[in-house]
Amino acid sequence: MSKPIKQMIIDDIRQKLGECRDVLGVNSSKLDAITDNRVRGTLRAKGIHLLQVKNTLARRALEEVGVKSMETVLAGPSTLVWGGEDIVSLSKEIAKWAKEIDKLEIKGGAVEGQVVDAKGVVELSKSPGRLELISQIVGLALSPGARLAGALLGPGGTISGQLKAMADKDEDASAAA
Repeated sequence: MSKPIKQMIIDDIRQKLGECRDVLGVNSSKLDAITDNRVRGTLRAKGIHLLQVKNTLARRALEEVGVKSMETVLAGPSTLVWGGEDIVSLSKEIAKWAKEIDKLEIKGGAVEGQVVDAKGVVELSKSPGRLELISQIVGLALSPGARLAGALLGPGGTISGQLKAMADKDEDASAAA
């Protein structure tokens, strides 16, 4: 392959990746065509992209984007996977598919330009995603306000209940008289 052709392929990979620095590497070469199409179609619907690459060209394209040291991930048959909501949701999807399909092998990836191995990707898939973290933060932010409202409304409710009981007692006494 000539240098201009290689450079065109590198530019194409870099263009497809865009500014994405969260990339996973998998080996999907052992999948049959039907399974491969099913996986690709399902992931595409979720905004996740797969691209089978020539390792040396992918390494160069990733280095231009800012992802270095992918030699261990890009060894042997490789497919780059990127996209989705965030790297956690991406790793969850890939880990789910790898568990379902034995022939799909997770090789590793890069998170914000830092290389992680296959075990790191599986561990990442077990952590909370972006939306889960946002909901936890919102819950923590609203918790003191809910406690304050409970503290303010609690004594008022108690006084209100006691006044109602006294009013009912007075009504019973006046009805008896």
